[in-house]
Amino acid sequence: MNKKKVWFITGASKGIGLEVARTILENGDMVVATSRSLEELMKNIGPETDCFLPMKADITDETEVKTAIEKGIEKFGYIDVVLNNAGYYLVGALEEVSDKEFRKTMDVNVFGMLNVIRKVMPYLREQGSGHIMNISSNMGYIGYANTGSYNASKFAVVGISEALALEVRQFGIKVTIVAPGMFRTNFMSDSTLKVATRLIPEYHVSEHVDILKGFDGKQPGDPKKLAAVLRDLTLLKEPPLHLPLGTDSYESIVLKRANEAEELDHWRYLSLSTDF
Repeated sequence: MNKKKVWFITGASKGIGLEVARTILENGDMVVATSRSLEELMKNIGPETDCFLPMKADITDETEVKTAIEKGIEKFGYIDVVLNNAGYYLVGALEEVSDKEFRKTMDVNVFGMLNVIRKVMPYLREQGSGHIMNISSNMGYIGYANTGSYNASKFAVVGISEALALEVRQFGIKVTIVAPGMFRTNFMSDSTLKVATRLIPEYHVSEHVDILKGFDGKQPGDPKKLAAVLRDLTLLKEPPLHLPLGTDSYESIVLKRANEAEELDHWRYLSLSTDF
């Protein structure tokens, strides 16, 4: 009989995190779910049960993260899968985004993720197993105008995850970078989409925001299928390190890599001209 898996999911009260939490619970496994709003978490999933532990936690606060992980271990005895899903999306040209706004993006998307990794790793190392899934984006591989702070944070997720994978494989721990494209969640809704406070008309960011909001409810990706894929990943002996999800994400990243290879080859003579 296979042991039930215990998932630790951040940002589980909505979007991808919510869909994954529901899928895992429906599959008979166990979930420690965190959100800044315990009320929203319990409203969307339910109260604590033998298989479900909802926890209020701000992932930018190391103490709250540590407490949530400890409570999860206390209740279930172990954690198998960590899904670093909580995220913050800010729209604005780099000239428009204030230092405070940029740092908030990094605090949630990068330093919050690192808080979880640092606090959960001692347990995963001790048990000699685990699977850390970090949610990046196709925007973690491709820079887009007016989303520079989000790009920076999600590029960081990719680099950190690549380093982490090399560091922890000696302990039997797996790492996967999940790069979704556009999935039909509330990600493009008024409640989630944040815009820089000081907009400069010349960048036409308001028009960009209108385009993004126009995708709300029309995104091509099915979040239920994404959740099923992540569940199935945990059954693989050798899961992928890089996993774009969605046709839009896969095709855009492949095209970007092809264009990069062509550019590198074109300027190869300059790249190789600087050696002694």
